[in-house]
Amino acid sequence: MRITAKSAVVLLLSMTSACSVPIKEVPSPVVLAEKFSVSGQAKLQNQWWQSFNDAALNRLIDQALNENFTLLAAFNRLEQARAQAQKSGAELIPAINNTVNAAQRSSDTAATLNSFALGLAASYEVDLWGRIRANIQAAGLDTRAAEEDVASAAISVSAEIAGTWYKLIEQRQQLNLLDSQIGINRDNVTMVTTRFRLGQATAADVFQQRQLLESVIGSRLGVIANIQVLENQLAILLGKAPGTIVIPEQDSFPALPPIPETGLSADLIQRRPDLRKAYFRVQAADQRVASAIADRFPRLSLAVGVDTSAPDLQSLFNNWMATIAGNLVTPLLDGGRRVAEVERSRAVSAEAVNTYGAALINAVKEVENALVQEHQQYQLVLNLDQQVQLSRQANAQIRLRYIYGAMDFLRVLSAMLSQQSLERNHLLAQQQLFDYRISLYRALASGRN
Repeated sequence: MRITAKSAVVLLLSMTSACSVPIKEVPSPVVLAEKFSVSGQAKLQNQWWQSFNDAALNRLIDQALNENFTLLAAFNRLEQARAQAQKSGAELIPAINNTVNAAQRSSDTAATLNSFALGLAASYEVDLWGRIRANIQAAGLDTRAAEEDVASAAISVSAEIAGTWYKLIEQRQQLNLLDSQIGINRDNVTMVTTRFRLGQATAADVFQQRQLLESVIGSRLGVIANIQVLENQLAILLGKAPGTIVIPEQDSFPALPPIPETGLSADLIQRRPDLRKAYFRVQAADQRVASAIADRFPRLSLAVGVDTSAPDLQSLFNNWMATIAGNLVTPLLDGGRRVAEVERSRAVSAEAVNTYGAALINAVKEVENALVQEHQQYQLVLNLDQQVQLSRQANAQIRLRYIYGAMDFLRVLSAMLSQQSLERNHLLAQQQLFDYRISLYRALASGRN
């Protein structure tokens, strides 16, 4: 049969036919409550950190989303998944190879002879049962899952930066508070020392007040170390080496924004990237089960060979010979390998469904935990506000009575310790309130800009 190389390839493609396994919708493996226990009215922003209205935080997160190494690595994994999907798709395209040969022969008794040869060979597996297409669709779903990994990484990085940033602000406020307490304690040392010299206080009173002063100075040293550690952590999150960037000097919390609208619990399935990833993993596993089943059926492979030869280049392209061959391979004995692969794929699919179910209930738990923790923490902050005010009033009265000799120094020292501890706990409680709000945003976030 004499046909052109182009005609041979067209004939090869025209003989291919295939079926594909549809990608199934995945029902929720668990029953979810219709709505969450608490919901605010504020619109949930995709860039959730902007809800804090904190310009310094916005700049930090914007930089991290472009330069954080963990996030860049997630992008690299996405590129790998896309390349793998492209590689899987190549199985639907015929593989064509060409060969070119030139030879020259000579002898003492014969003239020099030239020989030129040119050949093209194409091979293709007809996807009769959808095995190849199932693998292609599974690779495509893997790519979509990798995209969700990038979104999840972006949420994690932004949440970690926000949490670290407000811990840094809290520690800076602690430093300011400790400096104020050190000044107060030094004044008290002076007062108690003067009263000791006048015979109105004991040496123990002086030693106790000086010990309190040294205790606060020691706490200040620890806070300074914490500030440096948090600044280093922020630098790493921004993709920079510690000491190479300037961290904003802000030392006050912004106003806590209103609670966002949580929506229906089922909304999380469409919103959270980790749940979308688990969903795509289930679909990909289902496609691989179909591929494993199809692998038990016969395979039809086609091959086309087109070649020519001539004694000179001018006549090389005049005549072509083409052959088409079909090869049907039917598995007979494989030691149960294909059956075992089907069973393994089904187990992987079942695992993916259960992982999806676990991710669903864990996501709901994270939202509910963040809601109840923030509510109780807010009440705690209000309670500590009241305690600090009462402690300051009591301390002022006790100090005044001590000056007039109506109260011993131990009562003064106890009141002072209580007030200073409450002031520091109040700052820590404010920072924890921001932590719980960040957890809520993280639990509800979509990772989409």
